[in-house]
Amino acid sequence: MKYNELQVAANKDRKRVGRGIAAGQGKTAGRGTKGQGARTGKKLGAMFQGGQRSLVTAVPKARGFKSLRTPAQVVYLDHLNAFEGKTADNFTLFEEGYIGTPFHSVKVIARGELTAKVTLKVQAASASVKAAITKAGGAFEKTATPLKKSTKEAEKADK
Repeated sequence: MKYNELQVAANKDRKRVGRGIAAGQGKTAGRGTKGQGARTGKKLGAMFQGGQRSLVTAVPKARGFKSLRTPAQVVYLDHLNAFEGKTADNFTLFEEGYIGTPFHSVKVIARGELTAKVTLKVQAASASVKAAITKAGGAFEKTATPLKKSTKEAEKADK
């Protein structure tokens, strides 16, 4: 058999059911015998369970509010001791493995003690962290969350 000898119809006709016994799909027309499914008119809903209380009605709705905002990534104050005399921002924290991605907001929370002088450039820090940084001789600067460079811009820069 060759590819050009295949008998394939581009637009296949729909199956015509209920057109007599000789037609192949006559009499019950694939609906079985009797019962609610064999009748014309309203079909049963997808959730119908034969009059039994359906699982959909038994399970309660998830009410309330679900925030779509991603929570800030948390970095603890004692982690900043690794950045002695350096600047700690989203990218340096990501390289050191303290956060999962540099493109989400970061908040520094107090835990342990800060002994190193650090310049912190992230999106948020608790009041006690800001006080600890200035006490250690460092500085805190609130910055915007960095955005990913689009691949289109990168391709234009390469050319």
